[in-house]
Amino acid sequence: MLDANIKAQLKTYMERLVAPIELVASLDDSAKSQEMRALLEEIASVSDRISLLENGVDARKPSFSIGLVNQPARIRFAGLPMGHEFTSLILALLQASGYAPKITDEQIEQIRGIDGQNGEHLRFETYISLSCHNCPDVVQALNTLSALNPNIQHVMIDGALFQDEVETRQVMAVPTVYLNGEVFGNGRMAIEDILAKLDTGAAARDAAKLSQKAPYDVLVVGGGPAAAAAAIYAARKGIRTGVLAERFGGQVLDTMAIENLISVPHTDGPKLARALEEHVREYDVDIMNLQRAEKLIPGSAGSYHELRLANGAVLKSKSIIVATGARWRELNVPGELEYRGKGVAYCPHCDGPLFKGKHVAVVGGGNSGVEAAIDLAGIVGHVTLLEFGDTLRADAVLQKKLYSLPNATVIKSAQTTQITGAGGKVDGLEYTDRTTGQTQHVALEGVFIQIGLLPNTDWLKGTIELSRFGEIVVDAKGQTDVPGVFGAGDCTTVPYKQIVIAMSEGAKASLAAFDHLIRSSVTA
Repeated sequence: MLDANIKAQLKTYMERLVAPIELVASLDDSAKSQEMRALLEEIASVSDRISLLENGVDARKPSFSIGLVNQPARIRFAGLPMGHEFTSLILALLQASGYAPKITDEQIEQIRGIDGQNGEHLRFETYISLSCHNCPDVVQALNTLSALNPNIQHVMIDGALFQDEVETRQVMAVPTVYLNGEVFGNGRMAIEDILAKLDTGAAARDAAKLSQKAPYDVLVVGGGPAAAAAAIYAARKGIRTGVLAERFGGQVLDTMAIENLISVPHTDGPKLARALEEHVREYDVDIMNLQRAEKLIPGSAGSYHELRLANGAVLKSKSIIVATGARWRELNVPGELEYRGKGVAYCPHCDGPLFKGKHVAVVGGGNSGVEAAIDLAGIVGHVTLLEFGDTLRADAVLQKKLYSLPNATVIKSAQTTQITGAGGKVDGLEYTDRTTGQTQHVALEGVFIQIGLLPNTDWLKGTIELSRFGEIVVDAKGQTDVPGVFGAGDCTTVPYKQIVIAMSEGAKASLAAFDHLIRSSVTA
């Protein structure tokens, strides 16, 4: 099941096991159980510190637990953790043995201090798809909590393998996390996000610590390619540099195949995001992740700019580079918000497997929309693509591929007006035929919205100049209309929203900020 190269790497990793562990499998006669048995046998064969038992009694079959020998296991996988989840498996093996996770001492202490609920363990269940690139972060975070705290248990559940559960719980987006039977969260969550939800006093403590930080020379707001480049270029100048990000990696985290980053023939978003963060961390940069900027208060000549955060903290800096990127554009039609996560989705790679054999729609005829329809056609029963204009805007090669698919339908001149539902989930979509003016209804079970991006600049309205599209207006050097405040990347008026362009714009804005600093003086 594992090729020789992967098996050799696994053997090397398993040399780090701190204590003997055992894998306890719950299997039946299915083909997937046979695959799981083969995988677990190969894992057990690479180290004499790993034992395999097949006497598991879990109702979910196939599944297996990982724990210390003769001790209750707290980490479980219901499904084969391959693809994006293979790293989750390796980390779970190591951490279950007592291997220290790569998180801060403060986080470890915080995790160990979490109590159960009313004397009960915290039982987390995470529904994933193996094609989801957001899911591993959540699985790994919850496995880490389980490895460190005996009051916490976690199971990863492959939604495509346990369709009955998905239907019963109406799970229509991944990752979806349950805590003791109730929905805990949806979408990407880092360990900091989970701890913040479990430890209600964490936000106040964070705000107090952030407000005590000394002023920066350059404060970068954002966590994507533009922000990373800006931080690196600033730090290399030897000046005090900070990065404030809602999630490091930004929109790149939601991108799969990246094949146009010069000198890198092929990579994917999560891999690139990790590389960006690792590069930034090579320098003396103060990274403040999972923090949201709420208001920019420009300083007058000779004073600091202030940045007010959602948690109440205030940061000061001599110059600020805003590189907050963009987010998925919404349709803003009835039913969209109501059925988000219940049939309305924005990531076909993540959520597509949950709609296996079903009828879904893609709204949007650009490259992203057509690519989504092509990908979904290989999973779902039928995909209908709706385009507002009278022609598709995607590249010709993508259109040719889409039209060749037997289970794909294209409807042009279609203005989506409503997403309908029943029983708490999507059951269809209404659109107006812009040629005839007639209203049509398409019965389906999922709607994937792919109509472009919106800049993350709402919090800047009335502070700096924005275009009619909400983009930050910048000059050739990235300077805004406020001296000492710069913009870079997809949130600005710079055309062509591409990773390589965002990186270059971040570097340029950082150089311009440094030039501003040496030509001006700021006093406290």
